[in-house]
Amino acid sequence: MSLKETIETEYKNALKAKDKTKISTYRLILSSIKDLDILNRSGQNKKETDDEDIKKLLKKMVKQRAESIDIYKKNNRTDLLEIEQNEYNILTGFLPKQLSSEETKKICADLISKIGASSIKDMGKVMGELKKLHADEIDFAKAGSVIKELLNNK
Repeated sequence: MSLKETIETEYKNALKAKDKTKISTYRLILSSIKDLDILNRSGQNKKETDDEDIKKLLKKMVKQRAESIDIYKKNNRTDLLEIEQNEYNILTGFLPKQLSSEETKKICADLISKIGASSIKDMGKVMGELKKLHADEIDFAKAGSVIKELLNNK
């Protein structure tokens, strides 16, 4: 079953359960997927929207929620924070599990030694290799700062 079909099934289950939070979040996801479908069909490189496209879209939505959560925490807006946190949890449920900070640091350190990176100039090589090997399981914002720190200490 494709990711889109899974989301549609979850949406139908939320409708039956009358869970307003999930219903609104799934509607948001499905409308974004529909926009992506239209964009993919009307562009120069016409193609079908696949699971990878949907994962990218979900990652973008997760990042937006994470930024909003930080802002709401700083401004003590617990009412809005709760809504964003619920949406964040639903969205991350469709993405592969992200590695912890320690695991990310270990992978980055291993990759730096494997490639033989010695200065900050080699960061592009390390990030490129990291994306090839661990595209779905690493938060690249965190990985970038970890790699920068490791290369500066060399």
